[in-house]
Amino acid sequence: QVALVESGGGLVQPGGSLRLSCAASGFTFTMYDMNWYRQAPGKQRELVAGISRFGRITKYADSVKGRFTISRDNAKNTVSLQMISLKPEDTAVYYCNVAFSAMLNYWGQGTQVTVSS
Repeated sequence: QVALVESGGGLVQPGGSLRLSCAASGFTFTMYDMNWYRQAPGKQRELVAGISRFGRITKYADSVKGRFTISRDNAKNTVSLQMISLKPEDTAVYYCNVAFSAMLNYWGQGTQVTVSS
């Protein structure tokens, strides 16, 4: 079965950095784009970054452009999100996502990122 397992979240001061990782299994990793979403308390889940099957195309939410970098390692079936210059408004639960179709999405359990002094 499909499994997405995130790691790397935590508490960091404003201006700090974190690297999130997602280990994927149960499907052919190179067949699908991969995404990171986040959900802050009281807000809707939003797309943070996405990466195409072989990493040639990436996309970012305007709020994270220039600060976050998504990457993938197809040999290890992992997708990562490097986050720098973190802001308090980046505080959220971050989810790894793969969409097999418009109607079929899989999500990880989420990892908490808290940016606070």
